[in-house]
Order: sequence, then structure tokens, then C-alpha cells
Amino acid sequence: MKRPIALTGTPGTGKTSVARRLTGLRAVEVAELARRWGLARTRSGTVEVDLRGLVRAAKAPGAWNGVDVVVGHLSHLLGLRDVVILRCHPIELDRRLRLAPRGGLRGRTENVASEATDVIRWETAGRGRRVYQIDTTDRTVASVAADVVRFERSRRPGPALRIAWLEDPRVTDYLLDRAR
Repeated sequence: MKRPIALTGTPGTGKTSVARRLTGLRAVEVAELARRWGLARTRSGTVEVDLRGLVRAAKAPGAWNGVDVVVGHLSHLLGLRDVVILRCHPIELDRRLRLAPRGGLRGRTENVASEATDVIRWETAGRGRRVYQIDTTDRTVASVAADVVRFERSRRPGPALRIAWLEDPRVTDYLLDRAR
């Protein structure tokens, strides 16, 4: 049986929207998996996940039955070999997060900084992993979802994508302004 792929990325890059459009694939959010496996609790309206417990549970025989894609900004930490990282230009990410009904300035700034400095890509790096980055900045949800479906079926990433947000002076200016 094929193990699922991880669909990850900084909050605001489009994970949930893309997951809803994955035709023919069964996508499950990390928080939902944690609930299913008894490894989540809700506190102040937020789901807290026992990440260590999830990693252990993911190794159990049959753990992935009925799951093709694990969605969430923690999914790349579950030991899955195949990972899709959704990326978004930090200035656009800030705009998207401003429109989102959750989080404040501090959380938005942290997420933009994480995207700008490639935190998830670095957390995903490792031998034997197949990682496919997709820049969602100027793409439709449908086109990104089609790329994710292709990757899930082939397990072959597309062309290597060089993303260096910090080379954009607008990004470094944004980060420096927030640091003051």
C-alpha cells in the first residue's frame, strides 16, 4: 500500500483550499488525524496536537488506510517520504493572512518571516525524501491541485524550483520594519 503524501506550507499558502480540490484523493487534515487517533485536545478554540504521539501512531500498521494526502503545516514532520510544500511570496502571504479571519499582527509577522526564510523547506530536507515545491502566489487553486494530484500519482517532482524570497528588497524591508 502506498503511503500518503504530506501537503504542507506556511499558513496562508493555500493548503486547505487546494486539499478541497484534490479530485480522486482522500485528504485528511493533521488535526483530524490527531482526533481520530486520540492525540488532540481543544483548548481555547485551538486544537493542540501531540506531535510525538502522531509520529509514533503514523508508524503503526494500517495507520494510513483511507488516506492519500495529509494536509497541514505540521504534515511534513510525520515522517512521510513524499512532500509537497506550498509556497507564497511573503508580501502576498501577508495580504492573504490579513484577509483571513484568524490571527493577529504577531502571528502574521511570524508566518511571513517563516515563509521568507524557508523554515518548512529546511524542516523537510532529508535524505530519501521527495520534495516538490509549488509557488502558489499567482496560481489558481485548481492548477495547484492538479499539480499535487500529478505528484501523488507519479511521486516524481516537477522541475526544481528556486525560491529565494530574501533576494526581494520588499521582503527584507517588510521583515526589518516588523523587527523594530
